Amino acid sequence: MRIGVVNNLRAGKSQEQVSRMLGFLRSHPDVLHVETETADVMPEALAELARQEVDCLVVNGGDGTLQYVLTEILGSGVFGDRVPLVAPLRAGRTNMSAMDLVADSDPLRGLESLIECAEDGRIAERVEPRRVLRVSYGYGIQRAAQYGMFFGAGIIKRAIELNHRLFDKEGQRMVVEGVPGATLVTAGLLGRAITGDKSGILTPDKIQILLDGEAVHQGEFRVVMASTLSRLFSRMRPFWGQGPGGVRFTSIAAPSKNIGRASLGLIRGKPADWVTPENGYTSRNVERAELRMNCGFTVDGELWQPDPDRSIELSAERVVHFVRA
Repeated sequence: MRIGVVNNLRAGKSQEQVSRMLGFLRSHPDVLHVETETADVMPEALAELARQEVDCLVVNGGDGTLQYVLTEILGSGVFGDRVPLVAPLRAGRTNMSAMDLVADSDPLRGLESLIECAEDGRIAERVEPRRVLRVSYGYGIQRAAQYGMFFGAGIIKRAIELNHRLFDKEGQRMVVEGVPGATLVTAGLLGRAITGDKSGILTPDKIQILLDGEAVHQGEFRVVMASTLSRLFSRMRPFWGQGPGGVRFTSIAAPSKNIGRASLGLIRGKPADWVTPENGYTSRNVERAELRMNCGFTVDGELWQPDPDRSIELSAERVVHFVRA
């Protein structure tokens, strides 16, 4: 089995982590690797690994790096019809997908363990097929569909946007970063929403939602999210809907009944009996969701803006075989 590593040099919580990984890769020429710092070099980096016929693609980065990789593999078809195994490491500031796959907290240790399993022929023990979200949001080649594991709009998008802004001029975080930072910002905004605050960045978004072709609701929303993950950051499981669809979808309207009382049950996926669509809460497993909106959204922490008057379509038909590293 040929293992290739996409090494995002800008990922990671410390320069020491980046240096350790670089040292390991450069001392193991049998492990193919490419180095990236910006998204624009990702297509050629992956094309090189495809030319080398890599069987297992290790992603040394965070959720954003994985999102770029999945989009190139599934959207651009850089590997052709042969989709490699994908092994995300917990090497970024946010590692929601890798954590859901129970990847090792130390990315280098995870890579070493993965290589050992491959050499022993035990890689199949770590393979887990997962559906991947397809987010179609615009026209033309420059607005091609994005692929990832999580979609969010409303407070979630604004929390990530706010967290991105919390840099000083040298690009260093001024507050807690990564998963803890995103959690704190989201919790703070939700706290303000609970008090009834609808000002500034808490202004609800106007969205029309169709789930599997059925018009569910048209109005203002605090939160709209969809995922193929079992859990989100901080072990949140805000999906409690039923159905065979591969897209886990949840929305919270504005207003919604007793959001303060509902919050704990919502994030655990065990809401109270009165948390229903009639009271502003919807959660379903669907094959397709259509969102008619002009507000921005996030896919795995990356921020996007839909084309005017273009519906956003969410589906999860493609399956990728992920490997726990």
